[in-house]
Amino acid sequence: MPIDFEFLTDLGWDPHFSIQLASDEPGQPGRVISTAKRLFQVLVGPDQVLRAEVSGRFAHVAASASDFPSVGDWVMVEALDTSRGIIHRLLDRKTLLVRKVAGAELKEQVLAANVDTAFIVSSLNQDFNLRRIERYLTLILLSGARPVVLLTKADLCADPEPMVAEVQTLAQELVALPVSSRTGQGLDAVRAYLNPGSTSVLLGSSGVGKSTLINALFGAEVAKTGEIRDDDDKGRHTTTARHLLRSPTGALMIDTPGMRELQVWDDGQGIEAVFQDIESLALQCKFTDCLHNSEPGCRVREALASGTLTPDRLENYRKLQRETEAQRRKTDKVAAAAEKKKWKKISVEIHDHIKRKKRGENF
Repeated sequence: MPIDFEFLTDLGWDPHFSIQLASDEPGQPGRVISTAKRLFQVLVGPDQVLRAEVSGRFAHVAASASDFPSVGDWVMVEALDTSRGIIHRLLDRKTLLVRKVAGAELKEQVLAANVDTAFIVSSLNQDFNLRRIERYLTLILLSGARPVVLLTKADLCADPEPMVAEVQTLAQELVALPVSSRTGQGLDAVRAYLNPGSTSVLLGSSGVGKSTLINALFGAEVAKTGEIRDDDDKGRHTTTARHLLRSPTGALMIDTPGMRELQVWDDGQGIEAVFQDIESLALQCKFTDCLHNSEPGCRVREALASGTLTPDRLENYRKLQRETEAQRRKTDKVAAAAEKKKWKKISVEIHDHIKRKKRGENF
């Protein structure tokens, strides 16, 4: 199957991926448009989709869930016939959105790969939650993608500007746009980010109108939607898996299921980026180990007293720090246990080798 580089460029292929190609490897480049467990739909040409699995060697080398392809990834896939393929390699990503899986299990979950713009979608009703938006920002800024906040259902809000202003205080130069899929308000401002070959992703809770927004932006019914429930002002959740969709203008967008729980998978850099104001205040405290409780000369407490810092923002900062620290401790324990298991196995093999040598066995 010949490689259609013109088509791949329309899918977001660029020099970052071109330099990774090797002339002697099997297969051709393709982009993952959907996944189901360990099955991947890979788009390799116009109307050419391969239903692929990873090779045995790929699966053996992969150390974690993030080593497997996800929606938005570029892979080297070998066609077995017109509809099936084998993935041999995952190309290095430009950006990667990762969260911790829901619950107590210590695993990472890839939300999307090679994304240029990540839209945080929050509706201008009772779903509006600054603290949740902060969590999404932490995740996005760590990924390398550009965050933009979309405040949907603006037609149902008498005055969205106060909430827009609140969102813009969360990070420097953060763009927040009030939009309405019903009236078209703000959609042209969103389309300005949807250039041909660019990739974006919609992130948000269930019922904030992500699928309805995609249909309004694309001008076609490409995503399933649900009606708004009268009892709680939320939409019925319809998106159950991630899909890479393509607009008539050539922009690419990843639709994601609503996330009821968002735990960050962070080394601390994402938190520092979102909470630069608190980090800067903490550096000015009288004591370097200040806990910002009752210590004298605490600039964080002074900001709280003056009203320039809100208690709920500080609490969200502390909560994210606690989660990150707990995650780090668990990760260290898992790594230590794995290292102990490895050396125990090596020790057993050495003792077995010595015993066999004493018995005069041939090697």
